[in-house]
Amino acid sequence: MTPTTETMVGIGGAAESTDMVLNIGPQHPSTHGVLRLKLVLDGERIRHAEPVIGYMHRGAEKLFEARDYRQIIMLANRHDWLSAFSNELGVVLAVERMLGMEVPERAVWMRTLLAELNRVLNHLMFLGSYPLELGGITPVFYAFQEREELQNVMEEISGGRMHYMFNRVGGLKEDLPAGWTARARTTVRDVRSRMDRFDDLVLGNEIFRGRTRGVGTLAPETVHAYGVSGPIARASGVDFDLRRDEPYLAYGELQDTLKVVTRQEGDCLARFECLLEQTHNALDLADACLDRLAELPPGPVNQRLPKVLKAPEGHTYAWTENPLGINGYYLVSKGDKTPYRLKLRSASYNNIQALTELLPGTLVADMVAILGSLFFVVGDIDK
Repeated sequence: MTPTTETMVGIGGAAESTDMVLNIGPQHPSTHGVLRLKLVLDGERIRHAEPVIGYMHRGAEKLFEARDYRQIIMLANRHDWLSAFSNELGVVLAVERMLGMEVPERAVWMRTLLAELNRVLNHLMFLGSYPLELGGITPVFYAFQEREELQNVMEEISGGRMHYMFNRVGGLKEDLPAGWTARARTTVRDVRSRMDRFDDLVLGNEIFRGRTRGVGTLAPETVHAYGVSGPIARASGVDFDLRRDEPYLAYGELQDTLKVVTRQEGDCLARFECLLEQTHNALDLADACLDRLAELPPGPVNQRLPKVLKAPEGHTYAWTENPLGINGYYLVSKGDKTPYRLKLRSASYNNIQALTELLPGTLVADMVAILGSLFFVVGDIDK
């Protein structure tokens, strides 16, 4: 008997068992940059999700090895372009630890102040952009109004609006301009007085709450498994913040003001609430730093360095609580003027991995809400 072959034609997408592969990105407006999501769909429900990264990769870790310890600050400044000051901080802390260098007290408090102002700038971007992705355009205008005022303050002290380049190994570039602390205090007060717009306009909006409550729930076990950190982890009940649990800079003296914001729900709404409440607390910390700076006598803000700066042979790891989560630098030195190896552990790289657990089982319509609630910067993923 001659074997026969049966062929079925014409079913198209009507077959219930047929999966569809959908690419979101790499140029999709909801992806915060050049990120691609490869989704396998069963109708309107996501069965599998794979973040495809690397479109913005610039090899920062390899470039570190060809720059001296003063030059790498510029490279580290840029991977999370919303947290430039905090990125610089991790590098100089690692190098100072290798050198056994003590930073002047005035510089320590100035660094803490500027790190918290940078935190507010970072969070305001997401407090405005996240509602925009869900159809609410008004909050982003308010967010940028507050960001402009804070950026004016940061620009006056550093000369930069996004990439400050104000940290130096051993301290800071220079002292505060005359009258700057008064202007900074006024700006912090004004921004705080208008933050209730986000409480009322966003959290009080029924549509926003409907799109985010119970959506994209991240379990604490998943947080630990993937190394998720920052407000995303704390929204799932993981109570960890380096500023409290392993204090650096002046945070050890700010424990009465520092509030680690947590939630238990772990959904998109909880992540937004954590971000908003953390912004309020960052403004309080900035005020506390300004109060302390007013009490300090005039003094140096940096250490004198040799013309050629070489770190002694050895290795160290410095991590900081960046606005988006834990940012770490593992520095290996062979005693040269350039790092032998400088490994960057960025917050967004770990956080975005959780999408493989969060998206399966959800609807395509909820994908943008979940994606936006992870508060990532693509340069921080690709490095």
